[in-house]
Amino acid sequence: MTYRCLLQMVLLLCFSTTALSRSYSLLRFQQSQSLKKCQKLLGQLPSTQHCLEARMDFQMPEEMKQEQQFQKEDAILVMYEMLQHIFGILTRDFSSTGWSETIIEDLLEELYGQMNRLQPIQKEIMQKQNSTMGDTIGPHLGKYYFNLMQYLESKEYDRCAWTVVQVQILTNFSFLMRLTGYVRD
Repeated sequence: MTYRCLLQMVLLLCFSTTALSRSYSLLRFQQSQSLKKCQKLLGQLPSTQHCLEARMDFQMPEEMKQEQQFQKEDAILVMYEMLQHIFGILTRDFSSTGWSETIIEDLLEELYGQMNRLQPIQKEIMQKQNSTMGDTIGPHLGKYYFNLMQYLESKEYDRCAWTVVQVQILTNFSFLMRLTGYVRD
């Protein structure tokens, strides 16, 4: 008897988790909470104000600079791609920064959690080929993040280069928050 009840509870939890993962309202809430935590964590890392003079134009995509409408499918694709790139950047050599490894690990954990929540929906969208904006902004994003990586490499991952990239990633988080608003049921 107990075994049958336990089995029913496990099945109920599995089905409810699947149903909840398809709720865009829940996803939007989870993503926005996680992005706020990411912003807070990144803000806790020390930065050097004099390094901001080393800024350069990384050719941020126009879609990130301007307010425009995104379909929820496009927003999800763009969010997923951005999170992947940010995750990749933050796994580089930051030893010269004096940054806390614990904070970076927490930040990477949050980013990974966001990607995991988005991945099933991202795969579904890619299979249906419902994206319009994702196709146009994708190459622009790739170039933008490539420029960030090249900058870090050319500066040999020094503290000032990381400070400049830290500011860029904070800007990215603001854009990701706006994109999260387009994820609705």
